[in-house]
Amino acid sequence: MIHNLGQEGFQQVHASYYDKLEIDLKMPLYLGCTSFTQLSAVLGLVILKARFGWSDKSFTDLLVLLKTMLPKDNMLPKSHYEAKKILCPVVMEYQKIHACPNDCILYKNQFVEIHNCLTCGVSRYKLNNDQCNDDGSTKKIVQQRFVGIFQ
Repeated sequence: MIHNLGQEGFQQVHASYYDKLEIDLKMPLYLGCTSFTQLSAVLGLVILKARFGWSDKSFTDLLVLLKTMLPKDNMLPKSHYEAKKILCPVVMEYQKIHACPNDCILYKNQFVEIHNCLTCGVSRYKLNNDQCNDDGSTKKIVQQRFVGIFQ
């Protein structure tokens, strides 16, 4: 990207992202709100979306409901797409990492293929006998996830 824009063009794009981010960081969620800015509210909701595995549609439905609950002049986006546009300048990415239900370890790096915690021995998965994969095997459902936010 830097190569295509040139150094000066890249600095201009970067500056406009920073300016937009600074505006969203200072903009109250609604007139008189001191608890949340537009950016902090959207970021908090997106973290919940990632943590609990909500679909984009369910997240949009939640935003629509919250937007109608808040005062009319609120700055909450009304869709997942609009929320992503607010966070886009931040270039936030998240990663879901399986975790031991007892918070002993995260199943990443050298532990990514392990099925039972090395510390407490608890399984990383809870077996759901009601649901099966296409091949007839029982679905493995992760007991706990850690959501990491990376820039």
